[in-house]
Amino acid sequence: MSIQFADLSRRVAEDGIVTAEEILSLRQLGWGDGKIYRDEAEAIFEINNTLKEATPEWVDFFVEAISEFVLNGTEPRNMCDDEEARWLISCLDHDGKLESMAELELLVRVIEKALNVPEFLKSYVLRQIEQEVMTGVGPTRCGGELSATHISAAECRLLRRVIFASGGYGPAAVSRFDAELLFRLKDATLQDENSPLWDDLFVDGVANYLKGFQLKNAQLDHSRVKELESFIADNEVRVGRFMGAMARELPQVRNHFGKIFGRNTKGQSYTEAAAAGNLVDDFEQEWLEKMIDADGDVDDLERALLSRIIEEG
Repeated sequence: MSIQFADLSRRVAEDGIVTAEEILSLRQLGWGDGKIYRDEAEAIFEINNTLKEATPEWVDFFVEAISEFVLNGTEPRNMCDDEEARWLISCLDHDGKLESMAELELLVRVIEKALNVPEFLKSYVLRQIEQEVMTGVGPTRCGGELSATHISAAECRLLRRVIFASGGYGPAAVSRFDAELLFRLKDATLQDENSPLWDDLFVDGVANYLKGFQLKNAQLDHSRVKELESFIADNEVRVGRFMGAMARELPQVRNHFGKIFGRNTKGQSYTEAAAAGNLVDDFEQEWLEKMIDADGDVDDLERALLSRIIEEG
């Protein structure tokens, strides 16, 4: 962290006010070499914790700077490992809950932009949103709406972004964990005046889990991506030599392609797996019946869900 960055962040933290000019200076100083470092990220958190009012300009800078550090501060890029996730939660969680919409937006952005993040970070984010729905207080309520349990438009948008995120439980696909969260929220808020966005989110989300298709290895964890990148870096020369030798021995190699690189006929093809994923299997049907029967009644949202499944065949 440069001396100028440290001095500026200290002054802003002391008076609790950050101007547009100061945000621009922080941006220029922080990204002076194209990278945000940990001490700079911690200084930005200190400013955020002392601000009397977080302006839209500050929220944009805060989310962009911290997510840049978490996702690209170390190799491999666009990944968040266990240590980075624990550091992020420790900076945000002082009393078991988030204090501002900027903090919640940061967490959602990290999961949304990452190739993958640790499962405990995904669980933490969804637990925060669920807690706000159940208690009626939290960053998404902006200090206003205090009705006990209802789902706001802001919460619907955040939930949709998280459960369909590339770094979520399933990249662009809803997991069983996500679907069960949607059922819990539905049951808890059935008699409340939820946002009009909620009905579509519930039906879209659960239907996606039941009829969606997801490869089991669609996401690689941090250590595996690092291992693969190291392999590629260490073997570029050897791979080139191998390809050259293969070209020279092409007739002989061609004769062995069927043995070495032949199609795997034992498992499903991608197309077959995708088609199977679009069907509600016995396990999923049993799960759905259990979720619907939990309260002994079929409500309007569950009817809409069943209609969607029947319509899509």
